[in-house]
Amino acid sequence: MIDLSGSTPFAEGGNRKCFIHPAQSDKCLKVVHPGLLEEIIKNKPWYKKFRSKDSFDDNLREQEAYKQKALMVDNPEIWKHLAQWYGMVETNIGMASETELIKNNDQIAETLESYLFSNGLTNEIKIAINQFHQWLRDNLILTKNLIPHNLVIKSEKDEMIIKIIDGLGSQAFVPLPNHSTFFAKRYVERRIELMWSRINWDLSGRKGNWK
Repeated sequence: MIDLSGSTPFAEGGNRKCFIHPAQSDKCLKVVHPGLLEEIIKNKPWYKKFRSKDSFDDNLREQEAYKQKALMVDNPEIWKHLAQWYGMVETNIGMASETELIKNNDQIAETLESYLFSNGLTNEIKIAINQFHQWLRDNLILTKNLIPHNLVIKSEKDEMIIKIIDGLGSQAFVPLPNHSTFFAKRYVERRIELMWSRINWDLSGRKGNWK
């Protein structure tokens, strides 16, 4: 068991806290907030209360997302824009999803959201975003909505590479993209369209509905 008693999360979202692995600084441990699953179930409509607790667990959903067909091929390029996933590990505050911690010069990589707020939509980041989108199209990687705070920027040989650190997996109500290339292509194009909508919404002052 990994002891996180003396650790402070370096990032925290609505559902999970992110810790640096105390023994392996190149790994991230994502732990669901204590009591969150019970709270989620309590606030769900009555017809969703019959679902298992596991179905609301972000760590278990992430585990399933990394099993998607597109990631089962032996191709190193698959990981160019995606943090590696190492499995589930037990900690003293709950089970954790263990992933690659993206760094630049030993510093945790900046999120795309942070970069855009500081620098705007520069030519360099436009190129990086377009390369990322082409990777999604080429490999038909299924993601949820691509929110800039779930993407980070890796610097490699003067190249900016966008990497997914959260939000992997399909959110289609009917899982046709998981089984059909035709529907997967449509699904990926919609995620790309929504990502640009979110970026423009962020940069315009977040007025109205970004979708």
